[in-house]
Amino acid sequence: MPSAPPPDWVLDHRRVVGARIRAARLHANLTQEKLAEAAGMDRQAINRVEQGHASPLLDNLLRIADALGADPGELIKRPATNRDR
Repeated sequence: MPSAPPPDWVLDHRRVVGARIRAARLHANLTQEKLAEAAGMDRQAINRVEQGHASPLLDNLLRIADALGADPGELIKRPATNRDR
């Protein structure tokens, strides 16, 4: 039996994580290709994560964060919402 698609809030958070990774990559002046090489991944995987089309496995998230010199927790922290205020 196929699993149900993730709820909208999960998809939204996935896009936020991808945007944070992209921003950190650009801040580090890296191309997707260079980040992929440094993280031991392929460029298409980096692209899918940045676009929010794919959710990275924990191992890959740790590799991406390490290659960016970023704190993995900062990349995935929950965005503030109206209910948090």
